Amino acid sequence: MEQVPPIIVVRKKKGHQGHHGGAWKVAYADFVTAMMALFIVLWLMNASRQVQEAVGGYFKDPRGTAKVVGSNRNGSDQYVALRPQDMKKLKEDLLQSIHHIDHSDKLKNQIEITVTPEGLRIELMEAPNGTFFELGSAAPTPALRSLLRALSQELGKLPNDISIEGHTDSKPYSGRNGYDNWDLSADRANEARRLMQAEGLRPGQISQVRGFADRRPRLPDKPDDASNRRISVIVQYQVMNGSEVALPQALTGQNAGGLK
Repeated sequence: MEQVPPIIVVRKKKGHQGHHGGAWKVAYADFVTAMMALFIVLWLMNASRQVQEAVGGYFKDPRGTAKVVGSNRNGSDQYVALRPQDMKKLKEDLLQSIHHIDHSDKLKNQIEITVTPEGLRIELMEAPNGTFFELGSAAPTPALRSLLRALSQELGKLPNDISIEGHTDSKPYSGRNGYDNWDLSADRANEARRLMQAEGLRPGQISQVRGFADRRPRLPDKPDDASNRRISVIVQYQVMNGSEVALPQALTGQNAGGLK
């Protein structure tokens, strides 16, 4: 009887590449995603408060349906920093608010709104016989009260700091002894501060109140001109990452030219 040769089965082990070839890619992608999330968290922890609020506001309102300026009322009040490119829109809004209380435009030649490297500067200039303050006094007129009320209600919606300056002309103060243009300019700026805080500015929004007497005339060639007597309200650019945001060149020198 013929002997049947044994059947030999050869089993070849396949490498892992055939079955698990793409698994390492998934694991690597997960690792990179986790590292990216870690770096974002570390960056946010060292970013300024304004950046943190802006990023948080995006996740709360990714479609941008909330107001750009003011409070979105989704939780606690949160304000979005006013950027330099937003100043032109703010200027238009302020001019409309002023027009509502000055329908006949009697004050159009005494109000000037300008976009400057410091921020949005609002100049309230006196007429020869006085418009916003009693002559030689820090007592405000009804015109100033109405105007500052309108401005405060708009500016109080912003997170930006506000500074107020008082200026006089070069004529020596002829009132009581020991009281001069330095005192008058500072007192008028402080009176404007009190009115604006009472009419709508947020607590702590005013960062500076300064009196310059006649040292910064609006018209250097006419130092005794009445328009040098003025109150300046400056909406300062928001500070981001420790430095003021830069002003685009296209916005410098934009002057409202009064209420035109």
